[in-house]
Amino acid sequence: MYDVIVIGAGPAGMTAAIYTARAGYKTLILETGAPGGQAATTDTIENYPGFPGGISGPELMMKFYEQAVGFGVDMEFQYVDGIEVEGHQKKVKLGDKIYESKAVIIASGARPKVLGVDGESKFRGKGVSYCATCDGFFFKDKEVVVIGGGDTAVEEALYLAKICKKVTIIHRRDQLRANKIAQYRAINNAKIEFLWDSVVDEIRGTENVEELTIHNVRTQEKTRINASGVFIFVGYIPNSDYLPREIGFDEYGYVLTDSMLRTNLPGVFAIGDIRQKRLRQVATAVGDGAEVITALEEYLLEHGGN
Repeated sequence: MYDVIVIGAGPAGMTAAIYTARAGYKTLILETGAPGGQAATTDTIENYPGFPGGISGPELMMKFYEQAVGFGVDMEFQYVDGIEVEGHQKKVKLGDKIYESKAVIIASGARPKVLGVDGESKFRGKGVSYCATCDGFFFKDKEVVVIGGGDTAVEEALYLAKICKKVTIIHRRDQLRANKIAQYRAINNAKIEFLWDSVVDEIRGTENVEELTIHNVRTQEKTRINASGVFIFVGYIPNSDYLPREIGFDEYGYVLTDSMLRTNLPGVFAIGDIRQKRLRQVATAVGDGAEVITALEEYLLEHGGN
C-alpha cells in the first residue's frame, strides 16, 4: 500500500513525487519508458530557468529522476493497464501486478500528432520540431515552414516570425481555422507566406532538414521548397487510453480538473500535459507538480493519510 502513486515520470510527475516524498508520503512512480517524457527527447532546453547556457533534455530529466529517487521515491517501469477507484482505495493495474494507494496523480502526458510522412522521424530533433517556443531560436535568420492552420500553428508561426528570416505556413485547406486576431496578424506579417490547399509528402536532407516535397490537393501539382526547419502543429494526443470512463474528459480526451488539480474522482488528481490547459512547457508542468501537493495533503489528512 502506497500513500501516493504517480503515473508518468515526466517533469510534472517527478516534481509531484519529489514534493510528496519530502512531505513523508510513501510514493511510487509508474513509467512506460525512460524518465522525462517529451522533455527527454529535446536536444537542448534553453528556456528553463537556472541554466543560462542551456541543458540537454535528457540531462535535465535525469537530474529530476536522481532527485526523486534521492528522496526515496520508488520507480517501476511498466505500462499501466488501468485504474480502479473503490471508495478511498485506488488500484493501479500493470499486467499481472496490482499496486494499491490512497491517492493517484495522473501525469501521463500527451504526445504530438505526427504527419506520418517520409523523413519526419529521421529528422526529429534535426530540423523537425513540434514546439516553436522550445526550438525556434535554433533557426534564427533561417527559413522555416509551419504545418497546420489552427490556433497553435498560427500563433507559433507568429512567434517564429520574430526570429526567423521567413516562415511559410502550409495548410491543407484554403483558409485558416485559427482565431480571427491570429489570422489577421499572420496574414499582415511580411515575413509569413502561405501555401494553401497543400500537404507535405516528404521531408528531405542529409544530416539536417534541407527541403520538403509537397503537393496541392486541388491541382495535384508537386513542388519542392527549401527550409531549415519544419514545425508541425496538427494537434496532440493525450495519453489517457488506460483511464477509467468515469473520469471527466474534454472532447479531445484531456482530463478535466478544478483549480486545485482535482479530477471528478475523489483522491485522483491530474497534472501536466494530460490535463486540459493552454500551455504545455516544462516550467508549467513543474508548476502543476508543485501545486498539486496542497489538495493532495488535504485529501490524505481527511482520509487517514500521514
